[in-house]
Amino acid sequence: MSITREAIRSVEPPEFAVTLRNAGLAGAGGAGFPTYAKWERLDEVDSLLVNHQESEPNYYMDKWLGRERTEELAALFDGLLDRAFDRIVIAAKWPDRDEWMGDLEAATDATIYAPDALPVSEDETGIVIAYTDDKYEFGMESVLMRLVAGVVMGGNELPMDNGWIVQNTETLSNVYRALVDGEPTTRKFVHVDGRVPTHRFLEVPIGTPATDLLEAAGRTDELADNEVILDGGPGWCFEIDSAPDAFGVRKRTNCLLVMEKSVVEENTIGSGGRVNVLAPAAWKESVHETAPTEALRPDRVEVPLITNPDFEGIVTPSEPIVTVGDELETGEMIARPADGISIAQHAPIDGTVTGVGDRSITIERDDRLTSG
Repeated sequence: MSITREAIRSVEPPEFAVTLRNAGLAGAGGAGFPTYAKWERLDEVDSLLVNHQESEPNYYMDKWLGRERTEELAALFDGLLDRAFDRIVIAAKWPDRDEWMGDLEAATDATIYAPDALPVSEDETGIVIAYTDDKYEFGMESVLMRLVAGVVMGGNELPMDNGWIVQNTETLSNVYRALVDGEPTTRKFVHVDGRVPTHRFLEVPIGTPATDLLEAAGRTDELADNEVILDGGPGWCFEIDSAPDAFGVRKRTNCLLVMEKSVVEENTIGSGGRVNVLAPAAWKESVHETAPTEALRPDRVEVPLITNPDFEGIVTPSEPIVTVGDELETGEMIARPADGISIAQHAPIDGTVTGVGDRSITIERDDRLTSG
């Protein structure tokens, strides 16, 4: 833990954002907004809110990270308290406490708030674990800020306008790797669920085609005419327009769902295309993998140059710095941050560049390059 603290202490606060930008971090919780853009405002905030809610009934990424990488997260929090924040509040769900939270509570020596004691006192400092009841909407940033921090955000306000940075647990695991290990973001935890033989919890390189994930979940046949693939969890997902072999996992992709087209149409909310299929299936009663049981090694990846296309106009796609034929090792930068709000992209596998477009970079695996 002392190594992590010293590593973070050696970084001046303005350098946090630069490091995270060059490491290519984007919000892993689902929105995919460039992480560094929040950390550029460190001088305006004193509190970090860790969104450990994982409201989707088939998600286990953050819970698993909190339990299996406890020392890593506790060391990160300890270092950040020395350098960046007066308090760090981990917001988890009360029903998850016994199974998932014991190690994190012990490692952080956190002050505990039960649901009926919220919001956290403004005078609280250090590490706090704030437990909420198990309601889906408590995972939404604005709701969580109101419930846990007692902050009501109005209009176009952001948490930073109120002295807080909000990040989910997987994003903070990537922050650890960038700040302490100097590693860029090249992998993602993803679930596969819905009309597949087996629910899967996988670790995959960024850009892994949807076909590879479906095959890992037992779907080797082509989708039927009445089926669609959704990017996201049952309560908050969006239909994927491209073919499964053309869709590359993004830094925000938490889950791929195969659903009946008629069910999706009946459960699409408003004009934004959000789909909420929590009601049509007994998600909590399904058999779930609760730990990543396989790390996929795709033969090809399609690395997106913008994590969430809905932010285009606010976020600028990364600028490719490779050409067709270039041989790469895992972790090499393949696209640099462009002007405006933008992040770098890195090779998630060892291989050769076979395509460079304005939306993505294609790399085909070559095991002869290294053992990666």
